[in-house]
Amino acid sequence: MPSIRVYEVFARKDHGEELKHVGSVNAADDELARTYAWSVYDEESWVEMCVVPREAVIPVTAHGKIPVWGN
Repeated sequence: MPSIRVYEVFARKDHGEELKHVGSVNAADDELARTYAWSVYDEESWVEMCVVPREAVIPVTAHGKIPVWGN
């Protein structure tokens, strides 16, 4: 049975906008993460949406501070 991973979801409404963090999804693989993100965060007309495995995110914070989404 594949392990479930947390994916952070980033999206933008217009090509000129920066990507913004819109939430997260749990999925067994990258393809399911794409599908879940698109279906969960479909309330907007996004021009781009990306999913990133949480463990691939490199936090850039002051020493000892925890990112908004936890560890």
